[in-house]
Amino acid sequence: MTTPRPAASDQNATVAAGFLGWMLDAFDFFLVVMTLTAIAKEFGKSDAAIALSITLTLACRPIGAFIFGLLADRYGRKIPLMVDLVFYSVIEVLSGLAPNYTTFLILRALFGIGMGAEWGVGASLVMEKVPPRLRGVMSGLLQQGYAAGYLLAALCYLLVFPHWGWRPLFFIGGLPALLALFVRARVQESDVWRETRHESWSHLGQAIASHWKLFLYLTLLMAMMNMVSHGTQDMYPTFLERDWGFGPTTRAALTAFSQVGALVGGVLCGLYSDRLGRRRTIGLALAGALVTIPFWAFAPATVVLWVGAFVMQFFVQGAWGVIPAHINELAPDGVRGFLPGFAYQCGVALASQIPHVQALFAAHATYAQTMALSAALVFVGGGVVAVLGPERRGVAFGRGRG
Repeated sequence: MTTPRPAASDQNATVAAGFLGWMLDAFDFFLVVMTLTAIAKEFGKSDAAIALSITLTLACRPIGAFIFGLLADRYGRKIPLMVDLVFYSVIEVLSGLAPNYTTFLILRALFGIGMGAEWGVGASLVMEKVPPRLRGVMSGLLQQGYAAGYLLAALCYLLVFPHWGWRPLFFIGGLPALLALFVRARVQESDVWRETRHESWSHLGQAIASHWKLFLYLTLLMAMMNMVSHGTQDMYPTFLERDWGFGPTTRAALTAFSQVGALVGGVLCGLYSDRLGRRRTIGLALAGALVTIPFWAFAPATVVLWVGAFVMQFFVQGAWGVIPAHINELAPDGVRGFLPGFAYQCGVALASQIPHVQALFAAHATYAQTMALSAALVFVGGGVVAVLGPERRGVAFGRGRG
């Protein structure tokens, strides 16, 4: 039996909620990236010490994906999403009030739990509601909420930081709590979940355990993809400051410009993945990113640096734009709230050391050399893992694939 198609208004509200949730989540995360050196100075720590807080956030994301993913498959997607939006909003505000480095680390770990919960629940809800023919473009749009959050963080940094410092930026990060009200009022529960939900926790556990091979593959794929994104983004503002000597205004402007490239690349590659296939699109995008490395890391002039930043994030987020559709299509119906999101965040945990390692290596070389080498390695590795894996482009949801 085919699941009835959700009303257009419900589809639109769900896509909007998924996009905004991931955008505001990324906005909160990238505030640390943008203000890393300022936080280090206030707490009397090194760049690497504050980069460790980024690593801690990433490492704790699987905890949130595990808890909220199980809740989403057992009790539905909507309520866990609302609870998580409020949780990570409160933690973000408290981060702006942190009196010392230790407290800041603890709060960033808790924020990681909230951040890890949002993607899996939100992505499964969106992918289960949009028509199969639109999954690619909607996947690209949804994932580029991440780039939009980075762009928003850069713009807020540009407007707020020079006047009031880093702490007020984290107070703005409490806004996602308001999105929970929108989800409560406008978004309906997933019909696919209603049709395929498990009767008990034991049934759900058995279903998850039966797909352990798929889980391992998705975890490996997401580890490589997260090294692709975090390896080119998290320390990039620090690279601009340390290697180029740019001040806050130029760093924020260039970072924002690169995220415009990310937005365009993510949506276009997501769209074309419906024609070219998910694996092929990811592979082509990462090949483009590999070719861009010299212009991105070793630009001979400022104008080349700007172009390189734009093109690099076009390809990086172009590859990422395919991911929500790809891994949700690979996941069976009965575990879609848990399996893709948990695998995603386990991949994040495996990749979480890359900002810290980059900062440590850059202390003995340059950020350009460090980031170029790490980018080349993960682009090649990510492309191989994606192209050699399975694909279920356009598969029907809600027909007992549990």
